[in-house]
Amino acid sequence: MSRSDKADPRRFVKYLEAERKASMLYRSLAEVSDGERREALLELADIEDDHAAHWLAKLEEYGVAIPPAPDHLDAEDAALVGRARAAGMDDVLARLEEAEGADAGMYDDEPEAPPQMSVDEREHAETFRRLRERGPAPGEVERGIIGAGGEVEFGETWHRVDTSGSVRAAIFGISDGLVSNTALVMGFAGTGTDNGVVLFAGVAGLLAGAFSMAAGEYVSVASQRDLFQHELEKEAEELREKPEEERKELELIYRAKGMDRATAKAAADAIFKDPQVALDTLAREELGLNPDELGNPYKVALSSFLAFAIGAFVVVLPYLLAVVWPDTFGSTIPLIAAVVLSAVAMLIVGGLVGRLSGRGVARGALRQFTVGALAAGVTYIIGRIIGDLTGLSSTGLG
Repeated sequence: MSRSDKADPRRFVKYLEAERKASMLYRSLAEVSDGERREALLELADIEDDHAAHWLAKLEEYGVAIPPAPDHLDAEDAALVGRARAAGMDDVLARLEEAEGADAGMYDDEPEAPPQMSVDEREHAETFRRLRERGPAPGEVERGIIGAGGEVEFGETWHRVDTSGSVRAAIFGISDGLVSNTALVMGFAGTGTDNGVVLFAGVAGLLAGAFSMAAGEYVSVASQRDLFQHELEKEAEELREKPEEERKELELIYRAKGMDRATAKAAADAIFKDPQVALDTLAREELGLNPDELGNPYKVALSSFLAFAIGAFVVVLPYLLAVVWPDTFGSTIPLIAAVVLSAVAMLIVGGLVGRLSGRGVARGALRQFTVGALAAGVTYIIGRIIGDLTGLSSTGLG
């Protein structure tokens, strides 16, 4: 804003009209909303009315003619209300968030605007973003309540998950090791080569896959941890520099989850009495992470290595025994034993995954077995073709 613009009190007319327009829009949208969205829209309208009253006082102070208040929505706002009535609020809230974000700094260079007015405008966009987020469905997560000491408590701990990633890495490690190494061993077995070569291929596949899996998980979790740590540091900086804005943001988060205004304010006030508790809570509620469980890359890497190795060892075991006791196992028993052991292991692992995911044991087992059997069958056939073309079959199992 130029120096001449700052000296012209007629600029207050523009501010007044914008605040009146926003208030009328929010109240109209509240009429087609319910629950928390309705309350939030009415609260935003009240804030816009307070802003409008400030500019009315300024116009009177400077002796500028006050325009009449609008008695109807303009065409663009009327279309927004119509869209909300016909298709719901989600799309409209996104549009409002975008508009408020674009206008968030309208009072930054205005000397006659109170500091809180700029804060309010920035919080409006955040409010719309929170309202767009889908809150927990009834029965999924117990609402936060104020404990005896003023702290916020949350129930139903059975919803908590393994945020460190070690369980996930172990499950997928076993599955990946089982399927990939079974396919590799079946491919070599299909060529008709001797059991020693198949064993070597299986051990090589086990080690290569396990180390690759561990390295990939280490890099992934370490990078994720660094990112989360950076986000925590930024949140801590904002908490130090703008504690009131962050407190208000936490209050809005709780309101978006279903708390009434008084309870949300009491919860935010209680939490912000301790800066560390405030930071931990904002990390969970705003960033969606638990500062105590950012993930240990070494733990996840080791878990991945061992899990892949266990899964991959299943198909290797019969060939290991055949090499150690060749007279006992012969040339064909290891292949049959490897097929049977791998099939049983796939059914067990798939059933376990199905149970943990809630998809059902039978469905998970069948899916794992089907995928593994197809992969192993294809590689065995390809190995058989290669064995016939290269003459390996004539000297081995073929």
